[in-house]
Amino acid sequence: MHAAENADLRSHHADLIAEALTTEGGHLSIGRGGFILWYGDGCRLLGYDSEPIKAACIEAGLPVIDSRGVAFDAVARLVIRGPMVAVGAPPDPPPHGPFSYVPLAAVAAAYRAAGAEVVNLPEPAADAPSA
Repeated sequence: MHAAENADLRSHHADLIAEALTTEGGHLSIGRGGFILWYGDGCRLLGYDSEPIKAACIEAGLPVIDSRGVAFDAVARLVIRGPMVAVGAPPDPPPHGPFSYVPLAAVAAAYRAAGAEVVNLPEPAADAPSA
């Protein structure tokens, strides 16, 4: 990749990260298969070179969930049985199950409890109600 192409890619990522920052639920998720930058309702960027975009998202203040260090079966349970993040759309009312949409904080808390690295999203207070 030429330097100009690399700069264009960084600029494109910066634009999408900025859009994700203004979108409720916007975040970067990283797993064994690569990354997904969620930046709007139905809008996402997928890729494999996770470290550069992870660093850019963390620097920009975008929430990041990195589950690469979590046991495969634990991640599979979260993906298959857990709710999904409401990105750019309102969350569903409870009860929440596998096909429901919840706030990012609820999904991040489940991943954090499983051992995932969660950045730029504070841990909820111990006495706060969960989603």
